[in-house]
This record gives sequence, structure tokens and C-alpha cells, in this order.
Amino acid sequence: MELILRPSPVQPLPYPACLPEWTVDPSHQPELPSSPRLAELTPSPACPPEMPLRPGAAEMLPEPAHQPEGPPSPSLAELTLEPVHQRPELLEACADLINEQWPRSRASRLHSLGQSSDAFPLCLMLLSTCSTPGVAPTVVGHARLSRVLGQPQSLLVETVVVARALRGRGFGRRLMEGLEGFAKARGFCRLHLTTHDQLYFYAHLGYQLSEPVQGLVFTSRRLPAALLGALPRASHLQPPFKGPSLTPQGVIGAPKGPPLPPPPPLPEPLPIQPPAGTSPQSLLETRYRDLRGSPIFWMEKVL
Repeated sequence: MELILRPSPVQPLPYPACLPEWTVDPSHQPELPSSPRLAELTPSPACPPEMPLRPGAAEMLPEPAHQPEGPPSPSLAELTLEPVHQRPELLEACADLINEQWPRSRASRLHSLGQSSDAFPLCLMLLSTCSTPGVAPTVVGHARLSRVLGQPQSLLVETVVVARALRGRGFGRRLMEGLEGFAKARGFCRLHLTTHDQLYFYAHLGYQLSEPVQGLVFTSRRLPAALLGALPRASHLQPPFKGPSLTPQGVIGAPKGPPLPPPPPLPEPLPIQPPAGTSPQSLLETRYRDLRGSPIFWMEKVL
């Protein structure tokens, strides 16, 4: 029996790139070898496929580049205030933080921090804790507290600094609030400090201009407070100056002769008037200077 293949008369002849439809006699269907070239055929524009494949919106987005994991940014909700001498493993990190603002010999800075103790002076660190096990906390800020001469209920705040990359984000305020709570919990009722250019920052926290105070470099529980207060004052006492003694006859030891005439009267001081166009002296001006001659403001706050 002969197999006859005929094109379907109902279907019009398609575009040459499309395969024609063929009808097969159902009475006899021998196996036809499949051509390997059929899998390589691509549909032409004239014969679009019935179900075109289009990538979804998620498939069109490029895969983000891999970013190395770094330490998390410190949060205001995860801060603690701890003494330096209770966290010796953070001593070097604290020294680097301070030297970032005030460069100094690292050995000297470590020695100064090593003098911290509960008997004052006491160095405190503002730490950002990390929830990851085994990761050390980040040193965010530092401040030093010292006893004040003649004021047993006052403390002097020194070396207040916040990491340069974290400034302007509220860490300075949290550091000062932590210092106030730390001092108040230990029975102190007043804090003193000095500043060159952060007058408005401290004024916003409740500090006011005040007179200078003297901080104690060291304290010891073996010495009474009265003796500690007397020692610094004794070092500043000067022996009275003994000049030549005056008698009605003149100066003892001077050659004898006619008495000296009285000194002429001092001229009257001229009235000082400010130059025209100048404003009165501002209340923010200070008469105090530091060792370098720069203006310095003394401030205090009652806790």
C-alpha cells in the first residue's frame, strides 16, 4: 500500500519560513524519523509563538553587588557608661579616641588613663554594646571626673570628647546625661567644666557661667579631706616680702642726709570712653584664659 502525503486544502500556504501542516492517512502511520534540524529552527516574525516568554519584574533587577559586612552603626538605645579601669581591654581604643581630638604621645595617654580609679580621678567611657557574641563594644565617648578643692560635693568634668564620625547625632548629650546620673548616684550635687567653643551646647543642657575651681590631681582614702585641702593651698603661699624699714629719720641702712621730699601726687585718671559705634561688652565674653592664652569659659550645673 502506498502512503500519500498531501497538503491540507483548507489551510493556506504559510510563509516559507513556517512549516506547513500535513495530513496523514489514519489507516497507515509508519514511524517517521525526526529531523535534528527541527530543534534548531527559530520562529520568524511572521509566525510569533502562542505563549511568548517574558521575564518578570523581579527577574529584570540586577543582583546586588556583595558588600562586606562591617560593624553595626552605634545606636542611642544601646549605650552604657563604664569606668576605664573596669574595662582594660578597651584602654587602647579609648586612648586613640582622645588622641583623635587632642594628639599626644600614646604612651603618655595610656599612662594617664591607667590612673583612673574609684577614688578619683575617674575616667568614664560611653560604650555602644553589640548583640553579636564575641564582638567588643565600640568606644563612642570619654570624660574624666575629678574632685574639686574645697567643695566635697562637686566634681570637675574634663576631657569630654565624642568620636569624630559620630558627632551631631546626640551622643554628646547622652554622655553628659550619663555623667550627671553617675555623679548624682554617688552623692555629688554639682558639676564644673570648662569650654572654649561649646558654650551654647552646655548652656542648652542647663550649665551656667561660673567662677574657676581647682581640681585635685589625686586623692587618697588614707588622707583626710581637710589635709588634702590644706596641701594645695600651702604650695601657693609665698613668704612675706621684707623691704627696707622706714623710720621718721629715713630708711635704715641708708646714708644719712636730709630727708627725702614727698612723692608728687598721682595724676587723675582720664575718663575712658568707648569708641563711637562700638556696642557694650557682651555677657559671653570672659576674662579667663588657659595656659595658651585662649579665652576659656567656666560653667557649672546644680544636679
